[in-house]
Amino acid sequence: MRKILISISFLVIFLLIMLPFLGITFGAFEEGPQAFIDALVRPEALHALKISFIIVLIVTLLNTIVGVYISLEIVRGSWISRWLKPVINALIDLPFAVSPVIVGLMVILIFGPNTALGAFFEDHNMKIVYAIPGMILATMFITFPLMVREVVPLLEEIGTQSEEASATLGAGPWRTFFQITWPGIRWGVVYGLILTVARSLGEFGSILVVSGNIINQTQTATTLVYQDAEQFQLVAANSVAFVLGLISITILLTLEWLKRRSEKLSSH
Repeated sequence: MRKILISISFLVIFLLIMLPFLGITFGAFEEGPQAFIDALVRPEALHALKISFIIVLIVTLLNTIVGVYISLEIVRGSWISRWLKPVINALIDLPFAVSPVIVGLMVILIFGPNTALGAFFEDHNMKIVYAIPGMILATMFITFPLMVREVVPLLEEIGTQSEEASATLGAGPWRTFFQITWPGIRWGVVYGLILTVARSLGEFGSILVVSGNIINQTQTATTLVYQDAEQFQLVAANSVAFVLGLISITILLTLEWLKRRSEKLSSH
C-alpha cells in the first residue's frame, strides 16, 4: 500500500509540476537558442523583467521590515488581548483566502482615478492605479502573510526569558533585538524573504487588473507571458516563462539548502 501511495505522489508531482515545466522548456527552445535569446532581449521583455525585479525588490524590503515588526507585536505586544489575537491572525491570513483578481479590483476601487483617494494622489502628481505604486500595493497584500507565518512560531519558541534578562542588565530595545532576538529568528526571516521573492515574481492576477498591462510602462514578466500567449507568440511566451520558472526553482533550491544548513548548525 505504501509503495502505491508513493507512486501516486510521484505521478501527481510529475503531471502537475515537472511535465508543464518540461513543456515550457521545449517550447522555449523549439526554434533554437537564437529565437530564445531574441525573445528575451526584446525591448518589451527587458522592460517587463526590469519592472518585475523593481516590484520584487521593494515588496520584499517592505514586507520584511513590516512583517518582522508585526510578528514581534503579535507575540510580544502587551496591547493584544486574548480575544483580539485570533482576529489579527485571521486578517493576516486573509490574502490566502482572497483571489488575487479581487485584490487588484480592491486597489482600483480604493485608489482609482474616480475615487477621492485616487484624485487626491493624482492632484499631487502621484498615480497609484495603472502605475508601479498600485502594483506594489497589490503584491504586498498577496505576499504579506509569508514573512509573519515564518517568524511568529520562532518567536513563540524562543520565549521571552533571554530578552527580559537583557533588559534587566540595561540593554536597550535595539541591542536586545539584534543580540538576543535576531539570532533566534534569522532563519525564519530568510525563509520568509525567499518565499516573498518567489511569490512576488510570479504574481499575475492582481497585477493584470491593477497595472492595465501597458507595454513598456506597467507590464511585468508574467503579464508579458499572458500577452504573448494571447497573440500566439508561443516561443516568446515560453522563453520568458522558462526564465521565471528557472529563477523560482533556484530560489526554492536555495531555501532547501538553507533549511538543511540551519538544521546542521542547530544540531552542533
